[in-house]
Amino acid sequence: MLYVSLIAAFVASILLTPLVKRLAFRIGAVDAPNYRKVHARIMPRLGGLAIFLAFIIGVTILYSFLVNTKHGSNEALLAIIIGACIIVVTGVIDDMREISAKAKMLGQLIAALIVVFVGGIDIDMVNLPFLGTLDFGLLSIPLTIIWIIGITNAVNLIDGLDGLAAGVSTIALITLAVMAFIMSNVFVLALAAILAVASLGFLFYNFHPAKIFMGDTGALFLGFMISVLALLGFKNVTFVSLIIPIIILGVPISDTFFAIVRRVRMKKKWSDPDKSHLHHRLLDMGFTHRQTVLIIYGIAMMFGLAAIIFSMAKVWGAILLVAVILTAIEIFVEIIGLAGKNYKPLLNFVRIFSK
Repeated sequence: MLYVSLIAAFVASILLTPLVKRLAFRIGAVDAPNYRKVHARIMPRLGGLAIFLAFIIGVTILYSFLVNTKHGSNEALLAIIIGACIIVVTGVIDDMREISAKAKMLGQLIAALIVVFVGGIDIDMVNLPFLGTLDFGLLSIPLTIIWIIGITNAVNLIDGLDGLAAGVSTIALITLAVMAFIMSNVFVLALAAILAVASLGFLFYNFHPAKIFMGDTGALFLGFMISVLALLGFKNVTFVSLIIPIIILGVPISDTFFAIVRRVRMKKKWSDPDKSHLHHRLLDMGFTHRQTVLIIYGIAMMFGLAAIIFSMAKVWGAILLVAVILTAIEIFVEIIGLAGKNYKPLLNFVRIFSK
């Protein structure tokens, strides 16, 4: 049954995307070029609606299978679908009207609250190495909401090149599906796999040169779903397992983190847009549009592989791997100037120490 759902979602995504493209032009959901954009002509940007509809088709076919597994429940699935609908409606309105950041945040907050209170999905506790169990108590709800909204916006922030957000999200979803398979979590495996193939089908039209953008409809929806699936797959477990989704989402999380660092250093609002994200910096270094996207795909794949290795490591091995990953990220960030051209603390330290 899962194979049927995967095929249906993939085919639906391919067939629905051209129809959504026509709809985008008809309702004015288009993206005009400006100084921050890399495209030079008006583009339809409602593509995420095709991903969402393809996902719903796949899940509908698989519904009876999902609710009968011990890893899923009617409440969790219903909450996820309702939350996703709110996110998609918010994205569609933004793609049409470009609503304010506060209005988009409100939609995300409502969706997150539904997931927490209707679906019962939250981070209750974590087992810390050497320290025992840490119970979040009343903080579990705000921490969960912050996680969902944070990841939702992180994926939205990397949606700057043809196929970038869709490809990175697909890689993250495949990694989540693999991890769910290893952990025998059929519910997360099914949802992640269906969403991955729906996103993959959309990539046929979104990879450079793109015929349609996913818009906020797609970026917010994919970010929301990835954040929730990560919670479902790794909640209430060890600290090592809690780190896994962070590693899987290494590209959007690190890009968002250093964007905030960059803006704080430049005394700007953390939410102010700029043209210094990871993909912008790689383009500035001389890489082509397609090369930049493929490089970031490669980085996302390395994060995914690291997450899988991390899950199999012992505590000290996991700590060492995290240290290596963080050091590699810092060096890479300083080399390409992701946090600002003059931000090179580690490289400067190495130069001083080597003299």
